[in-house]
Amino acid sequence: MQRIVKPLMMAVLLLFAQLTYATEGMWLPQLLSGLNEKEMKGMGMKITASDIYNINKGSLKDAIVSFGGFCTAEVISSQGLILTNHHCGYESIQKHSSLQNNFLEKGFWAKTATEELPNPGLFVTFIVRIDDVTKAALQDVKPGMSERERQSAIDKRLHEIRQNTRKESWQETMIKPFYEGNQYFLFVTETFNDVRLVGAPPSAIGKFGSDTDNWVWPRHTGDFSMFRIYAGKDGRPAPYSLDNVPLSPKYFLPVSLKGVKQNDFTMVLGFPGRTNEYLPSEAVKLTVEALDPAKVGMRDAALEVIDGYMRKDEQIKIQYAAKYANTANAWKKWKGEMLGVKQTHGIQKKEQYEITYNELLNTAGPELKVQYSGVLDSLNEMYRRIRPYAQTRDYYSELVRNVELFTAGDRLISFLGEVRDKGEGQYETLRQQFLESMQPFYKNYNAQVDHDVSVRLLEIYAKGVPKQYAGTEYAQICAESNNDSRTLADKIYAGSALTSPEKLKAFVQQPYNAVVAQMWKDPGTRLIMAMRKGFVDNVSKPVNDLQNSINNLQRTYMQAQMDVMAGKKRFYPDANSTLRVTYGKVDGYNPRDAIHYDFYTYLDGVMEKYVPGDYEFDVPAKLIELYKNKDYGRYGVNGKMPVCFIASNHTTGGNSGSPALDANGHLIGLNFDRTWEGTMSDINYDPSICRNIMVDIRYVLFIVDKFAGCTRLVDEMKLVK
Repeated sequence: MQRIVKPLMMAVLLLFAQLTYATEGMWLPQLLSGLNEKEMKGMGMKITASDIYNINKGSLKDAIVSFGGFCTAEVISSQGLILTNHHCGYESIQKHSSLQNNFLEKGFWAKTATEELPNPGLFVTFIVRIDDVTKAALQDVKPGMSERERQSAIDKRLHEIRQNTRKESWQETMIKPFYEGNQYFLFVTETFNDVRLVGAPPSAIGKFGSDTDNWVWPRHTGDFSMFRIYAGKDGRPAPYSLDNVPLSPKYFLPVSLKGVKQNDFTMVLGFPGRTNEYLPSEAVKLTVEALDPAKVGMRDAALEVIDGYMRKDEQIKIQYAAKYANTANAWKKWKGEMLGVKQTHGIQKKEQYEITYNELLNTAGPELKVQYSGVLDSLNEMYRRIRPYAQTRDYYSELVRNVELFTAGDRLISFLGEVRDKGEGQYETLRQQFLESMQPFYKNYNAQVDHDVSVRLLEIYAKGVPKQYAGTEYAQICAESNNDSRTLADKIYAGSALTSPEKLKAFVQQPYNAVVAQMWKDPGTRLIMAMRKGFVDNVSKPVNDLQNSINNLQRTYMQAQMDVMAGKKRFYPDANSTLRVTYGKVDGYNPRDAIHYDFYTYLDGVMEKYVPGDYEFDVPAKLIELYKNKDYGRYGVNGKMPVCFIASNHTTGGNSGSPALDANGHLIGLNFDRTWEGTMSDINYDPSICRNIMVDIRYVLFIVDKFAGCTRLVDEMKLVK
């Protein structure tokens, strides 16, 4: 027995030397003192865990907000000024833009407080405190429960927990599952709904490099925008009002002018959206061999069509700017994910990890062996079984998402379903609400662009989805157009009521029963309903059934890993849009053989990429002038203007706009991206190529001060050296 255990332990130690990295992890801030503080200090951190998270005094967590629920922002002044990414504020900037007053192109700077622009619907959320409620949440969970029974028991307890939570009247609560539902944490929050646009550089700075440079290093993008939080005169959340005043925060971030150097400690706080770090090998195979290729293929085609129109028509460019950026962002990320997993042998590493896990399980005590025997094998088998259904689901969702007529059709179907549920007596009221909700959609809609997108995507869908999953009604409609996507699209866009707000209004002005009857006659809604029926009948139920089994097994496998590997590996919870801390060091990397990337970029690189008149690489004349004169003020270093830098912080979507902090907790940069080869960090973190990209805070200040001349904003900040 001795001869067997020693080689096994050597293999385990070797594996964990490769898989457990100081720079990996998205850690809960309230647990840092017990799990991470010692390591963080060993890497150079000068502050304490209580300086990061504290409920008794202002701390770093009180300067971090969830921005709109999709990004992160940070408070950088005593007057509620917040900093986030340009691409996070992009939709708000777009809504204030027009052909006559194009803030996307020219930038926007409020010279006084009265010029700051309100943004209905935009909000920011602070975290007040975080409580572990696992014991109470799982109190009624019993072995052998079905997924539905288990969740019902948990939901009942969560309701009681919320009801009994100590909080102020204006505060709210949310409870989130962690470790695949093995633990639960409660968050007490404060949400402010009066958030005003203060400043944004022109897209030639804030989006420099656009989609060509997206997810790519070296990067030269000044990806930032500024907003301000307003509160009632009592300092509490309040609806928009001219009487509101700038928020006086519990804490705001000092801004450092020092910059960074190789191996400096860095820390990022934010609200990362979603990661899946503990998937089995078959799940990773499913992602990079089936799901990513399907989604990338659909978006390849959609983006090519939209890009062609945007380059020729300024109005279409404004209409589709945000939609194109959102579509391209995930598209390029998925491409990088496939590349990164292949390059770092991610699947093979997962398989080796599973071998070691099984070896440890086999040498564990009898209780663990009985409890977890066969769990991993069953989980991998479930992922193999779900593969064709999941790929079809992604083809379908990408089609509905990227063909906007299908999106409009889905909204129409939902509206009619609501009328059916609430009664025809509500038809007039609900119809008016529906038409009002569709106005923003049609403001940024072009039927010809959408037609050409549908031609390409319908063709890909027909080739990619097996006939038995698509449904007979869909097959019949395709046969009527000789299975030619262009012929089918021509029929739809020539005859559907969905192609304009006027046609849609006339369509729903009919009595409810007449509209329902016409749905199977309108070529657009007929196709949408046929495809939806095929999806629901042949894909949705099998996917849901298999996913329920996967969820159960994944939760058990998560707990199994933590039990079997206790004391040998630290486990951090997957991202779920809650406040996290990640830390690393400033460092370059080697993406491919014989290629090394340094960790800094400068304004020189912007000028090297400069292409006059190009919508991705044009440079404003004022910035060129400042560069020629080396007029960098106190923000330049040795005659150069730093722009961006990279470090090994573990980030993902939702971390956009997160502050990059130095060892003292001072703001040194603004997180906005990851390197392309490292986008697979959501499922396969590897320190050799996983880097987050940040705009240097000195470049932000330089643009605000020297380029925009909006020194009032810099004067608000606490600058430190």
